[in-house]
Amino acid sequence: MFSKEEALQIKKDFWTGFAEAYPRKWLLHNTKIKDVAFKFFVDNKTAQVALEIEPKDDEKRKIYFEKIESLKTILLEEFLEDAIFERNYYLPNGKLISRIWVDIDKKVSVNNKATWEEIYEFFAEKMGNFELFFYEYEDYIKDLEINT
Repeated sequence: MFSKEEALQIKKDFWTGFAEAYPRKWLLHNTKIKDVAFKFFVDNKTAQVALEIEPKDDEKRKIYFEKIESLKTILLEEFLEDAIFERNYYLPNGKLISRIWVDIDKKVSVNNKATWEEIYEFFAEKMGNFELFFYEYEDYIKDLEINT
């Protein structure tokens, strides 16, 4: 078990190591869509790359999710074959969002430095593919006009 300070230092070392191993600017919050962001996640059990859709306006959340969901076959066949789509995903704080993500298929931990390289490689590959998908379809995803 780690003290709070040790746990914070481990996380800092992990993210510093990732930035050094893969020194590039990731898309993350720069989608230019309010409350739609790519995220890296790691804890003591898993690592994930996710696209979280969390506008306060529930209708916007649904529209953005449905637009990406309409591209699901393309995303799965050409970019991320193991992506998981969840229209109604609850964050630990109870907030409802929509989420598309991929999990690493191995047991890894931010607390185990021996697994860091696997996590870094997973992040770089999956986020890179997710970004390519987004850049290719961003005009369609960003367009909120509904044809009726």
